[in-house]
Amino acid sequence: MSNKSTSKFISLILRHHPEIIGIVVDEHGWADVDALIRGVNKSRPLDRRTLEKIVAEDEKQRYAFNEDRTKIRAVYGHSIPVDLDLEPADPPAYLYHGTAERFVPSIEQEGLLPMQRLYVHLSADVKTAIQVGARHGKPFVYTIDAQAMQKDGYVFYHCTGGTWLTECVPPRYLLK
Repeated sequence: MSNKSTSKFISLILRHHPEIIGIVVDEHGWADVDALIRGVNKSRPLDRRTLEKIVAEDEKQRYAFNEDRTKIRAVYGHSIPVDLDLEPADPPAYLYHGTAERFVPSIEQEGLLPMQRLYVHLSADVKTAIQVGARHGKPFVYTIDAQAMQKDGYVFYHCTGGTWLTECVPPRYLLK
């Protein structure tokens, strides 16, 4: 199995379903590295060296180890309730959200909602937003007036890479 496939499986486990491999994540999303490796090994090979390579080389920087590398967590994208201890951050003037064209009518009515996740995910660049949108069909990209949102009291969190999180984006901040 490829590291990409294993990475996607680890993402599923740490973000959504740790019970699939019989592990638990704590209130901050941390899982024991040895337990994760044992659990993943029930369906595919994984050792510490490969896990460290997956974490280091992940394009979207989805994962983080604690200081002594005994625990691991997904940095964002959870559907399970976790407190990631995120610090509010000042966003750039504009952020981007990629979606499929078929979702545009409901987004125009309701804005961007986290759906099954804890936060709405926004990108720092159009290219990434297009890639995200293309995963779900013909891509459509919204420009988010993040500066106006922040001025109006909405809070943003910066994750690793170019990913930004916020609780929702009302329609008035969506620019086509």
